[in-house]
Amino acid sequence: MNINWFPGHMVKTRREIKDNLKLVDVVIEIRDARIVVSSKNPEIDNLCSNKPRLILLNKIDLSEDEVTNKWIKELSSKNIGVLPVNCNNGNGMNKIKPMLNNLLKEKHDRLKLKGINKIVDRVMVVGIPNVGKSSFINKIARNSIAKTGNRPGVTKSKQWIKTKVGIELMDTPGILWPKLESRKTQLNLAFTGAIKDEIMDVEELALKLIEVLSVNYSDRIISRYKLKSLSDNPLENMENIARNRGAIIRGGEIDYNRVSNILLDEFRSGKLGHISLELPE
Repeated sequence: MNINWFPGHMVKTRREIKDNLKLVDVVIEIRDARIVVSSKNPEIDNLCSNKPRLILLNKIDLSEDEVTNKWIKELSSKNIGVLPVNCNNGNGMNKIKPMLNNLLKEKHDRLKLKGINKIVDRVMVVGIPNVGKSSFINKIARNSIAKTGNRPGVTKSKQWIKTKVGIELMDTPGILWPKLESRKTQLNLAFTGAIKDEIMDVEELALKLIEVLSVNYSDRIISRYKLKSLSDNPLENMENIARNRGAIIRGGEIDYNRVSNILLDEFRSGKLGHISLELPE
């Protein structure tokens, strides 16, 4: 399963990010709290290296709190702030403006010395597909300006959005990097839906998910799917899950496609509990 997904609009987005950085004061980078490394786009890291940055670890309702807190300590620095958020319900987002004020304190102080007190921060919002950028923008703007969807690649062009909290947002389409070198990165992005299922073999992906979760979250699989125990064979586990969930076709054979979609959907929706697939070194 070798993934190389780099649609044409992503080439354009990379160029636009580089060209438009001079128009903004700070970059908000949104990552998936379950896969903090895999959802970090090295293209964005290099492009935005000279700007103050606020990293939002989104989807904390799906990740383990203890692991997320470790990531916050790991990633925070003088020029980089880190906040855990849930862009769907707004949890943690009230801390964004104070964090931006802290990152841009020197600029704000200079403007206030000139008598400018009504300060608007211009912010570029970046992140990989399906990481929650549009949900973040809609929540902070308090309306549905940005298109949202549970599939990657919804936003296709740059757009400016004004808010009532002294922030102007530049939205950009989700951008992956041209070639996904790491097998683990490929799988983590596929598990969480950052890569379109249409280009994946969902049965192979579900088997790999069982294999990965069996290492640290075997109890979740056993409990959720009412298994007596887990086998060392992921295929055997998948077949037992299928039988317990009624994913059977005529003749008593396993409906592998159906049980694969059940597994992926329930992992992505949090029905398997809070799971973090990556930990700090």
